[in-house]
Parts: sequence; structure tokens; C-alpha cells
Amino acid sequence: QVQLWQSGGQSVQTGDSLRLFCTAPGRTWPHYAMGWFRQVPGKDREFVGAINWGAGNTGLADSVKDRFSISRNRAENTGYLHMNNLQPEDTAVYYCAAGSGFPRGWNDADAYRMWGQGTQVTVSA
Repeated sequence: QVQLWQSGGQSVQTGDSLRLFCTAPGRTWPHYAMGWFRQVPGKDREFVGAINWGAGNTGLADSVKDRFSISRNRAENTGYLHMNNLQPEDTAVYYCAAGSGFPRGWNDADAYRMWGQGTQVTVSA
């Protein structure tokens, strides 16, 4: 069940930048953290990064930490995934998620309780 709403995915060229959006319609952010994952056909969902909604500290996967960042605007109840210098290997469906308990870390997709509908990012060479 989709409980978060996402936008921002599109087709871009190598080296371009893109920002994805995620919000919880009609309510304040409902959980401790917002996570971002991505998935390509035939592969498991891959952790991209996460942010502590209250404190603002973030964690990013090694594969993207030099190019991606995460932020949130608490007043607008919106979280963002900022992606720079996009590469073809970044092509995927990107999902945002919300969760509050992470005994195995933010990168554990099973720990998240709410998910967005996904948004396609396609990077052409």
C-alpha cells in the first residue's frame, strides 16, 4: 500500500543533476527517519541513504555518497534526494520510505513501515 507520495523522476543525460521529492500527504512526517532506495529489474532493492527527520543527520551508501545528498524541509513536510553527476548505472526506480525502528541499520528495507509509489530515473550515456 502506497502511503507516501513521490515525484521528480525523469530521463536525463550523464552528468546531469536531479532532485526527487517525498511527502506524507495530509499529515506530518510520521516516523523517525526517511530512507531512499532504488531498484532495477531482477535485482533486490538497494539502499541509497536515509535522514533522521528530527535531527537532520544523514547516512549514504558508499556508491553514491560523493554525488548524492538527502535533506528535508520540516515546515513543508517534504524530504529530498539530491542527485548530482548522474551516471547510467544510477538508472532505477527510486523509492522513499519511512520508519522508526532500525535494529539492523537504516539500510534494512524491512524496517521501513511506509513506502512511496516509486519514481523512474533514467540516465542516458
